Amino acid sequence: MGLADSARRFNRSPRLLAAVRRSRERALGDEEFVDHLSASRGRPADIAAREIVGMRGDAPGLLGELGLTAAQAWQRLAERQDRGRGKVDVAVLFTDLVGFSSWALEAGDRSAIRLLSEVGEAIEPPVLAHQGEIVKRLGDGLMAAFWTVEGAAESAFEANARVAAIEIDGYRPTLRTGMHLGRPRRIGGDYFGVDVNIAARLSDAAKPGEVLVSGPALATIDPATVQASKRRFRAKGAPRDLSAHSIEPSG
Repeated sequence: MGLADSARRFNRSPRLLAAVRRSRERALGDEEFVDHLSASRGRPADIAAREIVGMRGDAPGLLGELGLTAAQAWQRLAERQDRGRGKVDVAVLFTDLVGFSSWALEAGDRSAIRLLSEVGEAIEPPVLAHQGEIVKRLGDGLMAAFWTVEGAAESAFEANARVAAIEIDGYRPTLRTGMHLGRPRRIGGDYFGVDVNIAARLSDAAKPGEVLVSGPALATIDPATVQASKRRFRAKGAPRDLSAHSIEPSG
C-alpha cells in the first residue's frame, strides 16, 4: 500500500508534471494541436494521440504527459514523412460574411462582437455534425476541412440557413462560401498549398448566400442531391482550366 501511495504521489508531482508539460509543449505544441481530423485516416500515430488525450482527463499525471509526448512525437514523424503535397483528398471550405466590415464600423464593437458570436454558434455545429474540422477562425469567417465533399456541402447549406435567421439591430448577415477538393499539405493544426488558396478564392468570388465549388469538388457530389450552375471564375494562382459551380440543395 505504501509503495502504491508513493507511485501515485510521484505520478501527481506538480513540479515534475509541470516540467514535463513545458518540455513537451515547447518541442511539440499543445495537445489542442493533436491532429483530430487525421485520426479518421486510421494512422496508428494519430489514433494513439487522440486516445491518450481522451484518457488523460482533467487531472493528467506524469505518465499521461509522457505518453502524450511519445504519441505527439510519433505523429509529427508521420507528418514529416508526408512531405510536399498531401496524400489524401481533403474538402477545404471557407466562409465569410458579406459586407461585415462596413456594417461593423457603424454598428459599433458591442453589436459586432454579438453578431460574430451568434454567427459562430450558427456555423460551427453543422461543421462538426458532418465530421468536419474547424481549422481556424478568420474574424468574420472560418476555414474548415472535411473528408467528403458531400459533408462539406451539407454543412454549408445548413450554415447558410442558420446564419440567415440571425438579426442584430435590424441587420441580417449573409454568408458566402467557397469549397475545393484537393490534397493540401497538413502542418501541425493547419493546411497549406494551392488547394487551400483555391478554396479561399472561391469564397471571395461567391455571391451573397452562394456556395461556390470547384469542378473537382462537384464531380464527387451525387448529382441528385444538388442543383449546379457553372460560373465564370478566374483567380491568381488557380489553374486556368479550373471550373466553378454554384450549388444549391435539390428540392
